[in-house]
Amino acid sequence: MQNTTATTLAVLVSEGLIDSADVDALKEVAEKYAIAAPRHLIDLIDQSATNDPIAMQIIPSEAELKTSPDERPDPIGDHTFSPVKGLVHRYPDRVLLKVHSACAVYCRFCFRREMVGPSGDAMDETDITAALAYIGDRPNISEVILTGGDPLVLSPQRLTKLLDALDQVDHVQVVRFHTRLPVAAPDRITNELVNVLSKPRATVYVAVHSNHARELSDDAVAACNRLARAGIPLVGQTVLLKGVNDTADSLAALFRAMVRARITPYYLHHPDLAPGTNHFRVPIEAGQALMKHLRGQVSGLALPTYMLDIPGGYGKVPIGPSYLKTTDHGLTLVEDVNGETHRYPPSEDDPA
Repeated sequence: MQNTTATTLAVLVSEGLIDSADVDALKEVAEKYAIAAPRHLIDLIDQSATNDPIAMQIIPSEAELKTSPDERPDPIGDHTFSPVKGLVHRYPDRVLLKVHSACAVYCRFCFRREMVGPSGDAMDETDITAALAYIGDRPNISEVILTGGDPLVLSPQRLTKLLDALDQVDHVQVVRFHTRLPVAAPDRITNELVNVLSKPRATVYVAVHSNHARELSDDAVAACNRLARAGIPLVGQTVLLKGVNDTADSLAALFRAMVRARITPYYLHHPDLAPGTNHFRVPIEAGQALMKHLRGQVSGLALPTYMLDIPGGYGKVPIGPSYLKTTDHGLTLVEDVNGETHRYPPSEDDPA
């Protein structure tokens, strides 16, 4: 398959990633949700493993046809807060721009899986002009977040044009890109692309989405280093996924690998209620237990915030474990990383 991307079931069969006997059962999945498995990620798959964590993220499965009652096409309420096409204004000081719908890889757990794909609805010049006018009319908007589809699959020319337009809006101080490109197709983080991202007046951040340490291959780390050495801050976004990274060891390895790649782990997302993704979700209590365990195992540099995007568009909130509790007698107790509790402030009888 050389350096191309697998976009059909037939190619996945030829790569040995699905059995030919399963093709008929997967046709409905392929018709409903786009397939894109880049060569780079395919090469990282351990085909001898029953449930390889990278394969689980990019190879379609029949489980995607099972929709639970609480799942919804727009799980975080983008449409509710979309005053103009392609723009989401949920928080006072920042907006999302979904300039187009294509991605280098179509993750099987994607919360926008009903909206993204090669035939998805993209913003045209009229839509972008309307979005820029909306931003320009609201001085409280200081940050613009370019999101998925994956904004970095746009050509350098289109990105330059968009960044130049945003730079004309004086109150836009930060432009943030959310992308899987450095780990999915690191060769596409070219010097030309890095140069485009280095030029704007506004500060550019890149949020790298990665869910398993093996994704941060030597090529991926080199791509991240090209961005970091150009002065572009990198933050990490991870989704907690059953069977992929729902152990303390796998998360610790991932977050340490991020730090080595100059990516600061930012958010660990609880999976959203996207259709056909129930097989990826773990209980919130399990996620909290993982975060509590990690607190005593990894550096603060490698510890993201565990977040839930409340269904319906009510925004993200931290849902990590609590280390404080108050007794019936009004005493405050704090739990240390070993699970032992201590009074705060300590009493005179406590050891120094």
